[in-house]
Amino acid sequence: MTGPLLERDVPRALLVAEAERTRSGSGRLVLLRGAAGTGRTSVLETAVRDAEALGLRVLWARCSPEDTGAPFATVLQLLGSEPDFTDLAPDGDDRGSAARLWRLLRAHAAEGPLLVAVDDVHLADPASRRWLREAVRRIDRLPVLLVASERSQYDIDTRPPSLAQSLPPSLVRTHTIEPLGDAAATELVQAAFPTAGPHWTAECVRAGAGSPMLLHALLDDLGGPRAPGSAAEAVPPLPDTCAALYPGSYPAAVSWWLNSAGAATAEVARCLAALEEAWPPPQQQPQEPQHPQKTQERRTGGGAGGPAGTDVAGVLAEAAEADPARVAGWLTAMTRIGLLRPDPAGLPRFAHRLLRDAVLTGWPTSRREAAHRVAAETMLRRGERAEAVAAHLVRTRGVGPPWSLRVLRDAATAAVHDARPGDAAGYLSRALDEPLSDDRRQQLLTELGSLEYASAYDTVAIARLAEAQHLPAAPRDRVRAAVALGTALVGRGEVTTALEVLRRTEGSLGGHPGLTRTVQTATALLSDSDPATRQETYRRLSESGGQAPELVGTAGLALLVRYEATAGLISAGEAMTRVRALLAQPSDPLAEPFLLGTAAAVAEWAGELDEAERLVDRGLVGQHPALLHPMEDALLNTRADIAAARGDVARLIAVRDDGAAVAARAHGGPSNRDAHVLMALVHTGRFEEAARLADAFDLSRAPESWELNRFLYARGVQRLAAGDPAGALHDFLECGRRQTAREVLSPVVTPWRTAVAQCRLALGGGQEALVLATEELRLARVWNTPRTVGRALRVLGTATGGRRGLHLAEEAVEILRTAPADVGMELVEALIAQGRQLLAAGERGHARDRLREAADLAERKGGLRLLTLAEEALREGGVRVPAAARTGSGALTGSERRIAELAAAGRTNTEIADLLHVARRTVETHLTNTYRKLGVRRRSELPAALSRTRPPTAGAREPS
Repeated sequence: MTGPLLERDVPRALLVAEAERTRSGSGRLVLLRGAAGTGRTSVLETAVRDAEALGLRVLWARCSPEDTGAPFATVLQLLGSEPDFTDLAPDGDDRGSAARLWRLLRAHAAEGPLLVAVDDVHLADPASRRWLREAVRRIDRLPVLLVASERSQYDIDTRPPSLAQSLPPSLVRTHTIEPLGDAAATELVQAAFPTAGPHWTAECVRAGAGSPMLLHALLDDLGGPRAPGSAAEAVPPLPDTCAALYPGSYPAAVSWWLNSAGAATAEVARCLAALEEAWPPPQQQPQEPQHPQKTQERRTGGGAGGPAGTDVAGVLAEAAEADPARVAGWLTAMTRIGLLRPDPAGLPRFAHRLLRDAVLTGWPTSRREAAHRVAAETMLRRGERAEAVAAHLVRTRGVGPPWSLRVLRDAATAAVHDARPGDAAGYLSRALDEPLSDDRRQQLLTELGSLEYASAYDTVAIARLAEAQHLPAAPRDRVRAAVALGTALVGRGEVTTALEVLRRTEGSLGGHPGLTRTVQTATALLSDSDPATRQETYRRLSESGGQAPELVGTAGLALLVRYEATAGLISAGEAMTRVRALLAQPSDPLAEPFLLGTAAAVAEWAGELDEAERLVDRGLVGQHPALLHPMEDALLNTRADIAAARGDVARLIAVRDDGAAVAARAHGGPSNRDAHVLMALVHTGRFEEAARLADAFDLSRAPESWELNRFLYARGVQRLAAGDPAGALHDFLECGRRQTAREVLSPVVTPWRTAVAQCRLALGGGQEALVLATEELRLARVWNTPRTVGRALRVLGTATGGRRGLHLAEEAVEILRTAPADVGMELVEALIAQGRQLLAAGERGHARDRLREAADLAERKGGLRLLTLAEEALREGGVRVPAAARTGSGALTGSERRIAELAAAGRTNTEIADLLHVARRTVETHLTNTYRKLGVRRRSELPAALSRTRPPTAGAREPS
């Protein structure tokens, strides 16, 4: 595939002008200089055609490396085919031969204006180069125009001096052919593929790297043989590797470029391509390519696994065994012509992945590994970060130097702390290739399996953890592996297998009572996912705790408190008394996470939200970052429960795309956090998003778990809000059936009875609703917290009706209003229920007060659904409620919310405008409206205002 000669008007005009000058009898040298592939030969060929059109005769020669050993090989190409040519002077008389050749050139010039074209003159033999220089000194008095193309690319090995060196400037016109600009390259791509989109076109331009030769070769490959009848304008996908290109013109062109650059330059280029594989992905890619002709290459960079602070040129020089100064110059030169483009971190990268792959094509794997090994050693010697060194080690085979294992483990630790379990797993997987003792291998396998499970590779993770189980190790390490394996198996729904692993481990721990108690506690906790096993496990645990509490341990006794709380057997006050006493006792470090996580859950149910949050923080800090443990997920669930109890819907919605939710989807079932997000979306009136989340899971295939029961309850809330009481009833009843089978009877976790009662009332089943609400009130009074009792009283009041119902509704409001802890949206619902009953009783004034209070509280908490219900009730009571009067986060439009969230995250107005592709003034207008609705004056108040709205403040300022 060929195309027009673009961006070459200046040299063409120069050559035409010089040809005209030659016709008047005065010649000189025009030297066309440029990097390989920039089109010097094409410009020279165009000059030949233009000269012939002007009446000049042409003598032509193409130089090659094969001719450099033969004296006057280039000049013989020019003049040797002439009929009156005589042989060179005998006996190697170069001066005599040069004189004969000069006389022949003069004879040609006497016949008329002459163009002498020499392509790739840098490859000419020394004798020809000397002759051409001498000819230039004389042709100013002859009608001879000498045009030569010369490669001026910076290489690692220095090149011979330029043809123009030592010549007077008046005899030479030099023009440097610059790399092809993006606009011209885009024109070439669009001419070949008119239907190509801007992204595909930009990718091709980047792969062309400013070189017409490379771009034409790529377009040749992409526009190769087509099937008969196929659309000529079809745009093929741009592959990731050169192996997918046919017939392979592009990698062949890159190979020619490397060969022409010399062995030393090719080695540096290939080492750079190999080392780039170990660098982190660029922080961002430009939407459209920008040719960096004036950019100076920066040799430092950073990021996870990147050589932060590294002298890239120095490392590259050691890997390629080249002169560091020449390597630094080469990086700068290649960046200027566009073959390299610094990423945002300053690392010099090849302009496109295809270019990098082509550079590496045919380079042996052993040589790549050697480059990475040298880079790792060099960077370690220079004090680079462990991850930067390890990024190269993972691309080598074991056995490495003695320090390899230490560096890989340090890198894994850093990646874990940065919440990158996949990177950490890669480092530990490579560490397994090093010589290891059994106990060290067991520890690595346990950590690796845990990290792979966190990265959603559960099958591989379980295999790793199972292997760790069968290696000899210290008892504590065996317990860690068993707990991790049990957690992974339960996450995949294999509860029976998980419990068998733990019991087998428990049986091997004779003489270690503390570790035995820890395994028993883990067994009890993980049995929650199987109702039948759960009952038997807690029965045995209860019997042991009653007879000999020391055999159960503090963590096991805390689990018994949690069990009795959910079974409706004890009050919140008694539960907290017992839990606090257990927390005051010393506990084994392996058992402490179970104690803290269980105590945090009980404290949240009891309404002790501050204490629960402190316990969650303490428990998470104590978690081993690289070990899978069931209490880590439990602690994160409790954190979500706390946010829900406080009505912090913004915080809940903000975590809907976090790693835990993704992992839960990967394992086939919804998480507790998904349930909270679903209810938060309903409360904030984002019903379409709620419906999408509710339909995102196939619950018929989800493994049995308490989290599935929570999600069933949440989906019931969503269906009821969407006007589907029958569908909601099905979900609430199924939730209740499953919870009852698990002996979870208290409404502290899922108040499904009051939810069913509300559905029955909507469907006309008043008597059944009354029975269910009465039973829930009985169980709520056992636990005896304002939230549970207030909720049960509210629904029972609605089901009862009349003066008795009104009395129950008033009692619910008073209990919730005087609650010592935040009761979230429960008070709003109680106020609405009381207001509606007061309206039914004809007490409109009293009803309006309650409904206005409910509306104000719902608005401040961002509860758009309840705000709407309160306003509907107010309208029924004869109160005008203008929609324009709404403020708070629930009143924000979708655009206002997106912009406000970005501003709260620290983005500037300009960054937001660029990100959303809107005008900066649009961003400012939306922020002005947001400030007014949220009642804030400055950007720093946005995070808090989005999570907990406040009454509007007068005089909200324009955003800056």
